[in-house]
Amino acid sequence: MSLLITNIKQLLQIRDSEVLKVSGKDMKVLPTINDAFLYMEEGRIVAFGSMENCNGFNPDKTIDATGKIVLPTWCDSHTHIVYAGNRSQEFVDRINGLSYTEIANRGGGILNSAKMLQNIDEDKLYHESIARVKQVMQLGTGAIEIKSGYGLTVEAELKMLRVIKRIKETFPIKVKSTFLGAHAIPEDYRNNKEGYIDLIINDMLPIIDKEQLADYIDVFCEKGYFNLEDTERILKAGKRYGLIPKIHVNQFNTFDGVALGVKHKALSVDHLEELSQEDIDALKGSITMPVALPSCSFFLSIPYTPARRIMEAGLPLALATDYNPGSTPSGNMNFVLSAACIKMKMTPEEAINACTINGAYAMGVSKDYGSIAVGKKANVMLTKSIPNYNYLPYAFGENNIETVIINGKTTA
Repeated sequence: MSLLITNIKQLLQIRDSEVLKVSGKDMKVLPTINDAFLYMEEGRIVAFGSMENCNGFNPDKTIDATGKIVLPTWCDSHTHIVYAGNRSQEFVDRINGLSYTEIANRGGGILNSAKMLQNIDEDKLYHESIARVKQVMQLGTGAIEIKSGYGLTVEAELKMLRVIKRIKETFPIKVKSTFLGAHAIPEDYRNNKEGYIDLIINDMLPIIDKEQLADYIDVFCEKGYFNLEDTERILKAGKRYGLIPKIHVNQFNTFDGVALGVKHKALSVDHLEELSQEDIDALKGSITMPVALPSCSFFLSIPYTPARRIMEAGLPLALATDYNPGSTPSGNMNFVLSAACIKMKMTPEEAINACTINGAYAMGVSKDYGSIAVGKKANVMLTKSIPNYNYLPYAFGENNIETVIINGKTTA
């Protein structure tokens, strides 16, 4: 199947295929071609350029994009989109004055989600989850990372990871799987955290490896959850099975978790609502991508990741949704884009870079996704007729994504 898009008002994120991320002041640059075409064949980008050079193509289908902008699909590198039920009552509890920590301490939060997930069968969990996946695809997401972590038992964690594997095998969207068994300490191990860590290492990881259920390993490195020593032990165990580290870190406190992630060559360190100069220094010169989750800050009314400090230090930054039932019940990357501009003072260029090429890097797929380059996957989206790309974050209450193309084919 071949597809030609013509008369594109602005074709965004044009990169050499060797560019896998952008950092610091380079994030202000968004390479663009005005009045452009884009040609795709067999699910890959074959050619693009100015309309005056659009000739010699014989496509199976042509789309006229007059007045519209074309850009790569969003790459959402941090989600918990596989979950059961919802936590809307906790939303009301927070309105009535309870904090996230207070809710968790009385059996809510992650433990609440774990109870619901443990009591749902795999098929029902799959069908609940794919409804959300379909929704985010229509909003422009073309690559997504999905974590476990709401199981907290051997059986339930494996159930989640098997559902993620089914999504990976049955949907055209790019899916990467992360094992987050160390998301919280289950009730049965409340006074035996070491025992639960032993369960993760000795019982969960060998099966995950045998069934090839995960690409990455993650830990909620936070006070009251898993400390630095716990995190290091779990990351080391995961690495023995070939799982690349990622870390939830600095959501509520800063205590050297970022440096630990860098030490273990973590692909990303995510949250970073709290950030010290030592954290920034640790990231300099590393391969680790800082990831901000502004929807979470919005929903929980906690600080936003200091994006300007990160970029002014010459570092890269990615943006993701953190889609989950407790702290971010939304997978809308368009809102993430707007929140980053409005609340984190990122420019539209910086935010689009963070949601595309840097998001792809944070999930290990930027060789194939996140930019318009010859040979990359043909995952792109067309906006409605809008004035310019600044309008995408500006019009935060609108859905301006009109057509989503995954592997060179328009989605339903």
